[in-house]
Amino acid sequence: MKKNITTLLFLLILVSGGCKISKDAPKITSPLPNHFRDQPGQDTESIADLPWNMFFTDTVLQRLITAAVEKNYDMQIALSNIEAAQLLFIQVRSNYLPQASLQISSNSSRPSDNSLNGLSLNEFLGSSHIEDYTVAVNVSWEADIWGKIRNQQKAALAGYLQTREARKAVQTQIVSSVTKGFYNLMMLDAQLAIARKNVVLNDSTLQIIKLQFNAGQVSSLAVQQAQAQQQSAARLIPQFEQGIHIQENALKILAGELPGPIDRYLTFDQLTLPAKLTSGVPAGIVSRRPDVKSRELALLTAAANIGITKANMYPALRITASGGINSIMASNWFNIPASLFGLVGGSVIQPVFQQKRLRTQYEVAQVEQQRAVAEFRKSVLNAVGETSDALVRIEKLKMQEDIALLRTQNLNLATRNARMLFQNGMANYLEVITAQGNVLESELALTSIKRDRFHAVTDLYTALGGGWK
Repeated sequence: MKKNITTLLFLLILVSGGCKISKDAPKITSPLPNHFRDQPGQDTESIADLPWNMFFTDTVLQRLITAAVEKNYDMQIALSNIEAAQLLFIQVRSNYLPQASLQISSNSSRPSDNSLNGLSLNEFLGSSHIEDYTVAVNVSWEADIWGKIRNQQKAALAGYLQTREARKAVQTQIVSSVTKGFYNLMMLDAQLAIARKNVVLNDSTLQIIKLQFNAGQVSSLAVQQAQAQQQSAARLIPQFEQGIHIQENALKILAGELPGPIDRYLTFDQLTLPAKLTSGVPAGIVSRRPDVKSRELALLTAAANIGITKANMYPALRITASGGINSIMASNWFNIPASLFGLVGGSVIQPVFQQKRLRTQYEVAQVEQQRAVAEFRKSVLNAVGETSDALVRIEKLKMQEDIALLRTQNLNLATRNARMLFQNGMANYLEVITAQGNVLESELALTSIKRDRFHAVTDLYTALGGGWK
């Protein structure tokens, strides 16, 4: 009889082992264009394939990025999350193994002399108490009939991979933030130099106007307006110095260091951009961008959770076994084989009153999968949009920079001519002051446009999925 029961249990395991109540998740796709907007789409290579230290070549910037990637606290948190997820994944893999426990117990009980047990003890054993000594190993194993453990393993693996993608996303953000901060710092250096140069120029003009005032050629109004123009330029110097100080502190904090100065060797005009900015094809974003890849892994987790919640509604086949040594006398406890005992059992457990709760969990898991699909497709759409935005910004900012450069050159020429004419009495002081003010505004605007263009290139590199290699 025991042999028949055991054989039946193993046959049931073999037959039901191939049962699957949940199918593998279908491959979810998102519609993608053949090329980015206003781009020919001929290049399959992308700048995002380049490691960040090959795309950003300035040595000072490279040192800042390296320090930030190594010491930034957000990066350290991401690495800790990866370690925790890896431990959970390893733990879930052990769910296929039986659960085993070692039990060592010693009990002594004394029933009432007037109870049935007490009377029986006195009659048959001649004792007033019962002793029980046991050393046993208990084993329990649940057959993965419905693929619950398999889906748990899939969910754990997807969670682990998501934490790795999260680390890549953090690094991408760090590289972008440091790079933009560095370019902003270089722009502030250039604007500070422009303000100082303009102050010197206004000082020279002011001295000439004062000489003319002393000679009775101009009124005090001319002196006052020249002083106001010089003070307007001088006011910018502490403003830019403040911006430089704050930007340096921000970059140091990003690098996980205390606030302080940052050494730099090149000027803003010496910084260059890559000659060719290839964007590749939109399909490459799905495999390169960490945030899109993370959403794709979330689909696997959602599909696995559907399988887990559905399996919870079906019967569970469990096999239990225990064996060891047992005796009612301590002196015979380890008397082998007389004290040996063993027990094997099998059970099928079907939830009854929990069906409503389990059904709700299953339906919620289905809704979560629909949300994961929507979030994945949204992330792909946003990635394509961010790339297209960066591409058009780069193109239009280059046009703005070319125009601003021509305007600055014309205004510099106009300023020199105005000063010469003023010194020869052929132009009034207002023309000189106006020309100098226009040059200051134009040069500051030119540096801002150039900074924005550097930022747009950084945004393109990030939008395409670069920065984490």
